[in-house]
Amino acid sequence: LQVNNNGVISFGVRVHQYTPEPFPLADGRPFVAPYWGDVDNVLGGEVYFRETTQPGLLARVTRDINRYFPSMPFTATWAFLATWDHVAYYGSTTSKGNTFQAVLTTDTRLSFIILNYWDIQWTTGAASDGDPETGLGGTPAHAGFNSGDATHYYNIPGSETPAILNVTQTSNVNVPGRWVFQVDDFKVTGVPTDPPEEEKGAQKNHCWL
Repeated sequence: LQVNNNGVISFGVRVHQYTPEPFPLADGRPFVAPYWGDVDNVLGGEVYFRETTQPGLLARVTRDINRYFPSMPFTATWAFLATWDHVAYYGSTTSKGNTFQAVLTTDTRLSFIILNYWDIQWTTGAASDGDPETGLGGTPAHAGFNSGDATHYYNIPGSETPAILNVTQTSNVNVPGRWVFQVDDFKVTGVPTDPPEEEKGAQKNHCWL
C-alpha cells in the first residue's frame, strides 16, 4: 500500500497526480481516493498511517460493518488506517485545512473500505486552478474508489464539483461524513441522499476511528 499526500491510497505504485479525474480511470490504476486533490502538507497538516490488529479498534470496525452489511457476518482481523490531519492545499495563503480518513479492513474473506470526513474547508489547490485565498474553484477534489476496471468503481456525489466541500454531511450509511464500500465483491450499500433532516446544519459528525 502507498499512502500519497494527495489524498490517495494506491496499490503498488505511487500516485503523483494532484488534479483528479473521474472514475473509472483510462489507465486502470486501482486506488482508494478519500479526497484526491492538491494537498500540500508542507504548508500545513500531517499525514499519518498505520496497520493494526489492536482488538479494541477491530471491535469498533466489526460493529460498524455488521451494522451496515447485516446479512454478511464479519469479524475484522486486520485494518489499515490513513489520516490526513488538517492538511493544507498547494499555494494556500490561509490556515484552512482538511481532515479526513480512510480505513481498509478484512476478515481474510470479506474486505471493506470506510471513508471518514471530519472537517473539509477547501476543495482545490492553486496548481489545479484553485484560488490561493479560498481554496475553491478550479478542478475540485474527487472522492471514491477505483478498482482498475471499467465496472467496479464509485464516484462519491459532488466529486469534482464545489459540492464536495459538503462531503462531511453526506453518506451512504446514514452516518454523515462516512461512506462505506465492500470491495472483495464490489458493493456500495445504501443510496446517496441529502443529509438526514436531524443532521442538517450539524457542525461535527461521529464517524471517526
